[in-house]
Amino acid sequence: MSTVLVAGVGMIPFAKPGKHAPYYDMAAQATRAALVDAGVAYDLVQQAYVGYVYGDSTAGQRALYEVGMTGIPIVNVNNNCSTGSTALFLARQAVQSGAVDCALALGFEQMNPGALGAVFKDRASPFDRFDEATQQLVGHAEIPLALRYFGGAGLAHMQQYGTRLSTFAKIRAKASRHAANNPVALLRTVVDEEDVLASPEMWPGVMTRLMACPPTCGAAAAVLCSEAFARKHGLNAGVRIRAQAMTTDGPATFEAGDMREVVGFSMARAAANQVYEAAGIGPQDVDVVELHDCFAQNELISYEALGLCPVGGAEKFVVDGDNTYGGKVVTNPSGGLLSKGHPLGATGLAQCTELVQQLRGTADARQVPDARLALQHNLGLGGACVVTLYERA
Repeated sequence: MSTVLVAGVGMIPFAKPGKHAPYYDMAAQATRAALVDAGVAYDLVQQAYVGYVYGDSTAGQRALYEVGMTGIPIVNVNNNCSTGSTALFLARQAVQSGAVDCALALGFEQMNPGALGAVFKDRASPFDRFDEATQQLVGHAEIPLALRYFGGAGLAHMQQYGTRLSTFAKIRAKASRHAANNPVALLRTVVDEEDVLASPEMWPGVMTRLMACPPTCGAAAAVLCSEAFARKHGLNAGVRIRAQAMTTDGPATFEAGDMREVVGFSMARAAANQVYEAAGIGPQDVDVVELHDCFAQNELISYEALGLCPVGGAEKFVVDGDNTYGGKVVTNPSGGLLSKGHPLGATGLAQCTELVQQLRGTADARQVPDARLALQHNLGLGGACVVTLYERA
């Protein structure tokens, strides 16, 4: 099995719906940026995995034909919000198995304003069972489903551990401080805890508007290769994928009667534990994390799922400042989905881009000192979770 290097990464600044180029232009820009970063011509790429959620079949081909028409296999990927990291997972498998020496992972999204919704309404929704569980556990049918899912998970944590709404506000404020140093973050205005709490209520006592990530459009990409390929072409071998795992839902999702399970707590914990075991490390060894903070509530829950703090200890972890610079582990130095935006298919590869820059030492004002191990967590309801551990070579 080959060691897999991340030779190049690229992304474009994310934009609000309606204020962006067509999806194929965004995707081509991100791909070219990754190829330039890697120092690789497109005709050396042997396979491509292209992720997007809202788009017609073979949109991946339409996007990459803007870069070149080399006849390589192009696989289209859709795994909801974990789509980008699923493309990364497949590209990594292709290189690690020796099937190819160089593969491209690309993710993009062209989204519409407002809450997420179904496109194909003439057939059963893949969320039917999730919706039924959510209705039974939290009700509030008047609230958009994504808010009910993650707000309900946060509410479950509040009810069991006494977690305060202000703790979620602290997470959002932390995200804004980090994003202020990220030139590609959509929202770069620093807000404090009081600003977050004073923003419009989306679910009284449970969530305010600033605790939810904005829908955005954009693209990101990564070039993966083997060590032999990097040596042959004189590429940067400074970052490798140390371990990676992908999981889907288990029985607890619907049987536990807990909204945290509905939104993937055990799925994320299983993926993280597989990665730690494969790498021979523990969460205490990780220096920097990009995790799936589609809502501030999910960031808090993910601390526990990833083992960054004990179960039930997330509020203390936040209040003590252990989730930021000077604490135990820097989480979402990019500003995360809450500030950078969340174009579904691109998110996982944007996380990859940030962590590769951190391990290279090129993250400028948001640089985590001496970062050696970086963990990525990307979650898609329905469900799939991909956890990736990167290492500075």
